[in-house]
Amino acid sequence: MTEKQKPSQISNINIQIDKLKQQIHENSEQIKKFIEKRDQLHAKIRITHEEVNKLKVERDALNLRVKELKQQRNAVRVNVTPIMDEMKTLNDKIDALKKNLPRISRQELQQELDAIEWKISTTTMDLQEERHLIDNVKELETQLINYKKIAIQHKKIKELLEHRKTFDTQADVYHKELTDVAKKSQDLHAIMIEKVTAIRRDRAEANGLHQSFVRAKEQNTLMYEQIRQLINQATGIRATLRDQYHIRRKEDQTRRKNDEEKRRQEQTERSIKEQAIKEKIGTEAREKLNRGEKVNWEEFAMMLGDDEYNETEA
Repeated sequence: MTEKQKPSQISNINIQIDKLKQQIHENSEQIKKFIEKRDQLHAKIRITHEEVNKLKVERDALNLRVKELKQQRNAVRVNVTPIMDEMKTLNDKIDALKKNLPRISRQELQQELDAIEWKISTTTMDLQEERHLIDNVKELETQLINYKKIAIQHKKIKELLEHRKTFDTQADVYHKELTDVAKKSQDLHAIMIEKVTAIRRDRAEANGLHQSFVRAKEQNTLMYEQIRQLINQATGIRATLRDQYHIRRKEDQTRRKNDEEKRRQEQTERSIKEQAIKEKIGTEAREKLNRGEKVNWEEFAMMLGDDEYNETEA
């Protein structure tokens, strides 16, 4: 690289540095946006996480209530089992009694019994006929007893059904409340899932922003290193130029000094030559005067100058 090219090279380096500084500035502005958005997402995640925790506490309380209601409902239903067993026993007795019933209905038996008793109480008859009717009455009463026993069993079954109905009603109350509470728990759980999904989504976005921030920061670090290298390069070129300047200046000073020395030497040589010429002319002028010859003004001056020189030398 020639000396004329070096200033241009420094200018190009400065242009590169300015471009890198502009890129760093743009990256820094982008980094601020990354950090701001990331921090906003982290704040949102914290709030959502707190909401999830509150919902979880509420849901767990509802689930505990569901468990309690199930236990209460099941406890009521347990009371129904012996009732059902007793009803089954009563129905079995009824079935057994029905096997001994006549083919006619209870109403018909009762009408027949009432008719015989009326006949006995209102009709005059012999002893044998009366005994026959009394035997019929006993037989009919025996048959009616089975109907009465069945009626008693049905009455007991009805009472048991009423008793069971009470338990069923109570169990239904528990079951309805259990269903409502379970529905609320499910709704809360669905909301929790949505919020947890939102947290995961926001956390993924925040992580992406953080990675972008890290990459941008690393890019700035690399560009700062490039700037440092360019500055060092420019500094080296400037140092070279300064060194070359000082070298040239020293060379100029040396050259001027040599030229000055040469001029002094040349001047000294000229002075010596001039003095020799003057002395020669002065000597020749004295010799002319000694011979009685004429001398011109220059020769006369040279002669005087030579005399003065001789007197000074003396």
